[in-house]
Amino acid sequence: MSAVTARVLEIWNGEAVQAAAVPRLPLPDFQQIAGDVIAAGGRPVAWFGRAAAGGQVLLTAVLADDAAGRLGLLSTLVEGSVPSLTPECPSLHLFERELFEQHGVRPEGHPWLKPVREALPDRHPFFAMEGEEVHEVAVGPVHAGVIEPGHFRFQCHGEHVFHLEIALGYQHRGVEALLSGGPDRRTVALVESVAGDTAVGHGLAHCHAAEALAGVEPPARAAALRGVALELERLANHVGDLGALAGDVGFLPTASYCGALRADFLNALAEMGGNRFGRGLLVPGGVRFDLSAAEAGRLADKVERAMELVRRSFRLFFRSASVRGRTDGAGRVSRETCLALGMVGPAARACGVARDVRRDHAFGVYRFAHVPVATGESGDVLARARVRSLECERSADFAVKQLRALPRGPVRLPCGPPAAGRLAVALVEGWRGEIAHVAVAGEDGRYARYKVKDPSFHNWSGLAMALRNEQISDFPLCNKSFNLSYCGHDL
Repeated sequence: MSAVTARVLEIWNGEAVQAAAVPRLPLPDFQQIAGDVIAAGGRPVAWFGRAAAGGQVLLTAVLADDAAGRLGLLSTLVEGSVPSLTPECPSLHLFERELFEQHGVRPEGHPWLKPVREALPDRHPFFAMEGEEVHEVAVGPVHAGVIEPGHFRFQCHGEHVFHLEIALGYQHRGVEALLSGGPDRRTVALVESVAGDTAVGHGLAHCHAAEALAGVEPPARAAALRGVALELERLANHVGDLGALAGDVGFLPTASYCGALRADFLNALAEMGGNRFGRGLLVPGGVRFDLSAAEAGRLADKVERAMELVRRSFRLFFRSASVRGRTDGAGRVSRETCLALGMVGPAARACGVARDVRRDHAFGVYRFAHVPVATGESGDVLARARVRSLECERSADFAVKQLRALPRGPVRLPCGPPAAGRLAVALVEGWRGEIAHVAVAGEDGRYARYKVKDPSFHNWSGLAMALRNEQISDFPLCNKSFNLSYCGHDL
């Protein structure tokens, strides 16, 4: 972003600025700068609208420069229609569709302008293929198991998949609308329910945004406890998913072990705050509960014991010829496709894209204690599994070290309401990848706009690409290797 710094407001992750200070550019300049930044290796973190005078929409872009650890803000006024940037910048395809859905601003020239979440009357048809023995396989939105609704439609020739189209948005949750007008007593509970398996990740993003708007820095002890909770959440989900992957390839030892071991990390979270998913632990200003030195030591011992069993289970999995035969080369996503789609988290790192908020846009305790970034190269199911296993090792090591050396001091400071007219961007590396919350406070000190982006928003398209030219029987395996969130997408 250095070439366009004069026309972009540069900020750090977790920094608040006056919303009026965000440069408001003519639409051609806005699109030129955004396109240049993305073409130069930047990426869109958020791209959202809010109502402005005269029926216009104020479009705000948050662009990330990971190499410099900076975020760039710029905005423009739009109405009616705008030229689509998606043909040149595919990572914007969902952002532009969402803007059309929420504000009626049509991106002219968008290659496939379909709803992101809402079941609109003019819902476009699904992709279709014609030809001898070409057929469709439709799965969902109602599934056979206890699972949230999502529709998967495969264009196939025999077992060969030409294309997978994923349709979500069946829940119509209205989370962002419910958050507007806050903060209030229900705000923390709402953000923790954006994705139930990522309560700590989304809760932490909200806390960072609220603290930035209020001008509060949480105590060092609270920052360390938050980091421990975030890594325990990562451990629980990665261990559970590797067990589920083992089940999908019929390797029962690891499937059985990991299903039980996941509970050890969930129980560790419960010891920190009374809830196995970390709900109620985090609040703006710090955390609700502290650990004594003895409690922290026992918890560190518990994590070390559980991790030793996890290592044994993982060794069985990765040394099995049958596992390698099913995972090596399956569901491959190239590095080029990953970059074009703006993928994040372990799915991106498995493609060789070393993208991690904890390092690139360090926040909280991660400014002082670092977690090495684990990457793969092949972008297949095996690479995604290996990245998760490495992250388990490093998350456990980080959590144990923090628990054994917690800073002294309080765990919570008072956090007042947002300062009027301020805007804050908060990024957190959740276990699926980058979580982004953008909070804009009105003149009354209430949220005039609260934008949430779950990592699944970027990565569902990656799953679709992973199935191209695969066997349809590999879909459950590929799907589990991503394990994306329906509810995190259906805001």
